[in-house]
Amino acid sequence: MVASALAWCGCVHAEPQVYLLRGWFGVFSTGMDRMAGTLRSKGIAAEAIGHLAWKSAVEKILEDRAAGKTGRLVLVGHSQGGNNVIDMARELAPHNVRVDLLITLAPFLQDPVPSNVVRAVNYYQPPGWGSPLTADPGFTGTLANIDVGDSGTFHVNIDKNRRIQAEIVATIVALPKAARAGGGEPASAPPPARE
Repeated sequence: MVASALAWCGCVHAEPQVYLLRGWFGVFSTGMDRMAGTLRSKGIAAEAIGHLAWKSAVEKILEDRAAGKTGRLVLVGHSQGGNNVIDMARELAPHNVRVDLLITLAPFLQDPVPSNVVRAVNYYQPPGWGSPLTADPGFTGTLANIDVGDSGTFHVNIDKNRRIQAEIVATIVALPKAARAGGGEPASAPPPARE
């Protein structure tokens, strides 16, 4: 009864829903599983999935929204998974689903970030695979491209870098809870300092 009243008035409070997408074959992106486990230990719903499951994840997100689940949405992806979280955001845009936080780790030949993303953070390490993100025309969110600048960090191990993992987890944990139906106010946590 109380839950129904809260949903009716648009006052639902919910933790973020986090999807972490692994790269090709899933074997080089075990850091995504570690971050998902860390987030779950902090009470945040987080799921690490293979990048090929991105369309199924979009369907699940749309089902959750239709059922009134309005927590903040966070998409994190490594390598091809980084490309696919951008694809996910783009698929969600026509349904007016906001992506509160999109984080990519060394995406390669990626599309621009769509305008339904509130905040995008990209970790990359030039030269090599991975490059800065760009945004679609009409994008009004924030976009931070972070050159890792670590000679020991490469495309296949960027997701396992403990410092980067800690920054990502801290950024997600710092997201305020959704305060009203539709996902609440934009994320207010500042982007990581390095650019």
